[in-house]
Formats: sequence, C-alpha cells, structure tokens
Amino acid sequence: MQAVATLDSLLAAQTLWHAGRHPATANEGEPTGHAALDALLPQRGWPRRALTELLLPADGVGELALLMPTLARLSRDGGTLALVAPPYLPYAPAWQAAGIDLGVLQVIEASTRDALWAFEQCLRSGACVAVVGWPRQADAQALRRLQVAADSGDCLGFVLRDRKHAANPSPAALRLEYHGDTGDGDGDGDGDGDGWRVRKCRGGPAPTRAFAPGLH
Repeated sequence: MQAVATLDSLLAAQTLWHAGRHPATANEGEPTGHAALDALLPQRGWPRRALTELLLPADGVGELALLMPTLARLSRDGGTLALVAPPYLPYAPAWQAAGIDLGVLQVIEASTRDALWAFEQCLRSGACVAVVGWPRQADAQALRRLQVAADSGDCLGFVLRDRKHAANPSPAALRLEYHGDTGDGDGDGDGDGDGWRVRKCRGGPAPTRAFAPGLH
C-alpha cells in the first residue's frame, strides 16, 4: 500500500503552503534581476520549481523585459529555455542583445489545442531550466497540472495570460498583474502606483506596493 504523504512532507516539497507557516526546507527564490522586485517578494525572487503567472492588459507591456535578466543568466549557465506558443515570432537580434544565448533557446509552435500539452511536457521533462508559455485556454485544473509539472521537472514556469483571468483562482505560486497606461481605456494609467502588482505569493502576504521597472 502506498504510503500517505504527511502534511510536513508536502510542505517541504512546496506543492502546497499554509498561511503563516514556511516549508521545512524552503529554498530562496531565483533572483529576478530586479533588486526592487526581489525585495518585495517573500522568497526574494521567482519561486523555484513552480509556476509564476503574469496577468497582462495587452501584449508588449514589458512582460519579456521583466523576465529577460533571469532568462539571460540561466542561458549563460547553459540551461535550456523554451518558449511555447508565443503570439509573435521572437526577434532573435533583440533576444541576443538582451544577453540570451540563442543556442539554448527553443521556440515551440503549437496550436491552441496542443499548447497546454507542450507546455506541460517541457516543464516536466527535466531538460529545461525555464519555460515561458502563452496558453490561450487554461482553467484552474490545467494550471494545476502545470504547477505540478514545474515542481517535478525542477523548472521555472512562466505563464502569460490576459488580465481578465485575475479574478479567477489560480494554483500558481506567484501572480503578478500589470497596471499602467496601455491605452486600453481602463483608467489605470493615472501614474499612481503603475507597474506590476503582486496578487498572490507563496510564503507570505502579498505586498501592497507595486514594482515599476526602471524606478528605484
């Protein structure tokens, strides 16, 4: 009979967390490359072996610039990076200028139907150090599979989704939502606290202060 996992072992594996209680073997986060953002997050960086969700009002609000320092450093260390179903073909010279080793960058084209499957397989494979995905359809159950796959594959997972999903529950260990003047007419571009806001984070309460790249 298979042994039943204890609460402490699950906490140690970081597959779930309890408010006010830290995992017995909690690791520090993976540095984001943005000191101000690291200072905001309880784990002082991206949660390792976990899924991070970026909620966007539109494409091109700085989501890739947010990830580039981490992706560049991991690529220089020889780790394989995977982009799954990006909405636009990555511009190789720009990625190279940002410090990405193109030799370890894999771009995976997938249909809406296959994107989640490809995302999960990359996370679970153990061959990638980071996977960035743009699934058009992903419910809570699908995101939970991605979270489990990131844990089992010892991988950083980043899922980029429309901000309309912000009100829905998510199993992602970290959720960041962008607010700013994107020309979408939602009134967010008032200059007061524009930037990335933490909606959920593992290991502590979500900070109320936003992170605005380029501001110190």
